[in-house]
Amino acid sequence: MIGCLIGEVFALEAPTVLLNVNGVGYEIDTPLSTFCQLQKGQKVILWTHLVVREDAQQLYGFLEAQEKTIFRTLLKVNGVGPKMALGILSTLSVELLIQTIEHDDINTLVKVPGVGKKTAERLMIELRDRFKALANQGNATSNNSISQIQFISNSPVAEAEAALQSLGYKPIEAQKAVAAVKADYTEAADLIRAALKSMMK
Repeated sequence: MIGCLIGEVFALEAPTVLLNVNGVGYEIDTPLSTFCQLQKGQKVILWTHLVVREDAQQLYGFLEAQEKTIFRTLLKVNGVGPKMALGILSTLSVELLIQTIEHDDINTLVKVPGVGKKTAERLMIELRDRFKALANQGNATSNNSISQIQFISNSPVAEAEAALQSLGYKPIEAQKAVAAVKADYTEAADLIRAALKSMMK
């Protein structure tokens, strides 16, 4: 099991990070809460969770160890896979998610793409006791040989829209949310944050 990776951010294409670890590039999917804090060339520690399936092996990474713990806890809920777990953590901070569960706030949970009322109710039931135990838990150089490897460069608007769609929002929803805030921001990370915030109102 790969518990964490220490390296340099080589490329970013929401929600995927290409992390250079001693000359090896690891593709890591992240929640937008992590992705929006990363910059190309930044040296970071990403706490990772490896999902192994018959047809693929996928790494998921988090800046905070507690976020990784919450991700793993979400995966234990019946019907919640990695994509939905990432969507939840991209839309709600760890603190807000814990508060949402503690206060039985189903209305907030159903705003997450892919989470309907039945799933929200199941999350409430299965996570309440687990989150009580977790609530106070503490958080837990580029190599020339890969210098030509790059993700396709998208405009900030296109990247923000793609990031929202990766969470499960419909293309038209993503386009409208980004269009509403694009006049105020030029960076993809800022557009993503603002669009998510507007969609949660």
